Amino acid sequence: MTAPAPGDRVVLVAGATGALGRTTAAAFAEHGDRLVLCGRDAVRLDRAAAELGLAEGRWVAAVGDLRDAEQARAVVATALSAFGRVDVVLHLVGGFASGTPIVELDDAQAQSMIDQHIWTMLNLVKAAVPGMAERGWGRFIGAATTAAVTAPARSGPYAAAKAAQEILLRSLAKEVAGSGVTVNMVAMRAIDAEHERETAPSPKNASWTTPEEIAAVILFLCSDAAVAINGARIPLDGRV
Repeated sequence: MTAPAPGDRVVLVAGATGALGRTTAAAFAEHGDRLVLCGRDAVRLDRAAAELGLAEGRWVAAVGDLRDAEQARAVVATALSAFGRVDVVLHLVGGFASGTPIVELDDAQAQSMIDQHIWTMLNLVKAAVPGMAERGWGRFIGAATTAAVTAPARSGPYAAAKAAQEILLRSLAKEVAGSGVTVNMVAMRAIDAEHERETAPSPKNASWTTPEEIAAVILFLCSDAAVAINGARIPLDGRV
């Protein structure tokens, strides 16, 4: 398959109602791409589309809980029904839990992070990547975190789940190499959704990354110029 040009891509955004999801969706919409906004709340998806000014026929809401494999398949089916294919999948699902020492964790706390970060990603990979590989072109991009490497105290389940997610995506990148599909990650310490780094600078937020900065890197990874980048972890915390 010939690579779809910017303006002709079908982009599935998982986590579309979060700050990063909305900003990234807006960036692709500015290029004219068609959007599949994925989340668990139809009202919030409609509100996000309205706020972004998305034109009718250029986007579709795909409501589903990606922690469930059947619902993940239904999300991709919604995209295929609306636009015939999925070219780009952005796994921007959020969810952060901290504050509890590992020796005091209960099973539910650990399981929630595993479900939120591993299973949502795996279910979406299994639902979307085979079709991209069959068509001979695709991009799968996940949101990574420095916590997966630094393993902060009292953040064990989150850091472990994100580390496992990263390993799985790096392995997937090797499995799809040569198929026309690439798999990459953008890694940040924290998302500066309120632009505090500019409005209230401090040592704490000096290394934070704005949604716009992240979206710019994602756009590049989906471009023809990035065809040779596969299995990469792009760090976006290098200001300090």
